[in-house]
Amino acid sequence: MSRIGRKPIVIPAGVEVVVDGNAITVKGPKGTLHSNFHPLMTVKVEGNEVLVTRPNDEKQARSLHGLTRTNISNMVEGVMHGFEKKLEVQGVGYRVAKQGSNLVMNLGFSHQVIVSETEDIKIEAPDANTIIIKGIDKQKVGQFAAEVREKRPPEPYKGKGIRYAGEHIIRKEGKAGKGK
Repeated sequence: MSRIGRKPIVIPAGVEVVVDGNAITVKGPKGTLHSNFHPLMTVKVEGNEVLVTRPNDEKQARSLHGLTRTNISNMVEGVMHGFEKKLEVQGVGYRVAKQGSNLVMNLGFSHQVIVSETEDIKIEAPDANTIIIKGIDKQKVGQFAAEVREKRPPEPYKGKGIRYAGEHIIRKEGKAGKGK
């Protein structure tokens, strides 16, 4: 039995969970999230807990059990506290600034790279080398952070580029000179 899947999800005060068929809606102080789960899974709200069960021990049911439980748990966590990803910009002359709802990045190109906030995602630039991406949907926050990082991924020789906070870049040795 899935150890993750059988754990109940505790619903904190101020969060409302509604299950309608194979759709789930989670409302909380930070917003509302909707999602559909696989029809094989059974999701019930009992008291202040959400329980996810599976009908049998087939491979597909076992795979979906932990996934469904984790997705619902992330929805509850998102509407209660929200999620954030922190990115660091490293490189001489590389910097970021917030202008209105846009993030303007100087990344060594001949032009500035501009990324706009969406209705789900908020961007902060507390200093010239840090980007913080916030939102209530964990998947959208991670996807948006990956798209921002893709504008200038860290290169292996000098380590310049946009990286996740705490990400370790495997460095390569430069070209060897002629022997003297």
